[in-house]
Amino acid sequence: MKTVYTCFCTDIIHEGHLNIIHRGMEYGEVVAGILTDEATIRFNRFPAVSFEERVAMVEAIEGVSRVIVQKEVTYDKVVQQLRPDYIIHGDNWKEGPLRFLRENAKKLMEETGGELIEVPYTRSREAIHKERVQREKLAMPEYRRKRLRQLLKICPIVKSLEVHSGITGLIAEKTIVETENNLEQFDAMWISSLCDSTVKGKPDIELVDMTSRFKTIDEVMEVTTKPIIFDGDTGGFIEHFVYSVRTLERMGVSAVIIEDKTGLKKNSLFGTEVEQTQDDIAHFCEKIRAGKGTQLTDDFMIIARVESLILEQGMEDALKRASAYVEAGTDGIMIHSRKENPAEIFEFCRKFRRRDCHTPLVAVPTSYHQVFEKELMEYGINIVIYANQLTRSAFPAMERTAKDLLKYHRALEADAKLMPIRQIITLIDEL
Repeated sequence: MKTVYTCFCTDIIHEGHLNIIHRGMEYGEVVAGILTDEATIRFNRFPAVSFEERVAMVEAIEGVSRVIVQKEVTYDKVVQQLRPDYIIHGDNWKEGPLRFLRENAKKLMEETGGELIEVPYTRSREAIHKERVQREKLAMPEYRRKRLRQLLKICPIVKSLEVHSGITGLIAEKTIVETENNLEQFDAMWISSLCDSTVKGKPDIELVDMTSRFKTIDEVMEVTTKPIIFDGDTGGFIEHFVYSVRTLERMGVSAVIIEDKTGLKKNSLFGTEVEQTQDDIAHFCEKIRAGKGTQLTDDFMIIARVESLILEQGMEDALKRASAYVEAGTDGIMIHSRKENPAEIFEFCRKFRRRDCHTPLVAVPTSYHQVFEKELMEYGINIVIYANQLTRSAFPAMERTAKDLLKYHRALEADAKLMPIRQIITLIDEL
């Protein structure tokens, strides 16, 4: 009997999946592949159920002869091992980011003498409803809040993008890039104090209050499912910080990062050019302990941001503080630098990892932007935050448009550089 292969990355089974199985049975024995969690998240689909549950779910489908594990989104290794006569898939991969997988499967079938079968994609009301419910489930606080911890176990490095509104949240949520052997996307979102202030036309001195910043979180959460890391600045007074922790945890935020400075906040990239005061180690540890003591779940993370390198206090001070903060209960360490090369970040990571192999490390390569994620991973970085790039790219573009409208006294010249309205509309989902 000939072999028919299909691959699933779903948390639910609906009539569309069953239709593919039934069509496959007309050609031979159906073998179903289940993508691992690591591969599934490349599809912009975080698994809502465990890998074991997904395997059991597909094994229970009548007509599936056996289930195998597919560890990569591409079909190369599966075809090499299984040598299927057919690959069967819904025709929804003819356009969009999944198109490159179709080309991969088609090429492999041509090389091995097999055939690609494409089944009309099922878009019944029931199937659409089930998929929407599953997607909305991922946005619920109890699911979203724990996702950063889950990603840290799955991803070699968690890629986080700055967002400051619903539309930038959708960009972080939906942007997918095809690479040679994979699909790439962002794993999490960073809500920055700097960018939150900038889009409101306010200075970055903690002038925008927490109530306003929580509203930004609401706007982003309403249209996205990915985990949120929140820039908590200094955390404020300990008595205020515990309330922020409780609110963020209840909202479904995954983590808050607080920096070990006191007084009127000044942006770290100014370094010693402006007066900035680093907090006392004992006091900052007390703040960490108070925050950890008030949270109600094990999902929420409090990450300590060490400013010693920014303030030129030396490597030993940075390491001493990091160790103290870990002992106080912090769930991660963000090490910051304003140098234009990553040498001191690498040195810190190397020395910190000799003492601590487990505490997650966070890097923000704003000034040392030439560094690759692979290099950060090699030095033990677990989370990379692209902290302000969307905001910095938006303002020059808007200013150019405004100048063109003034210069040409019409919209034609400006329109040539703008995204079509239709493309913006398709980015936004309708209920």
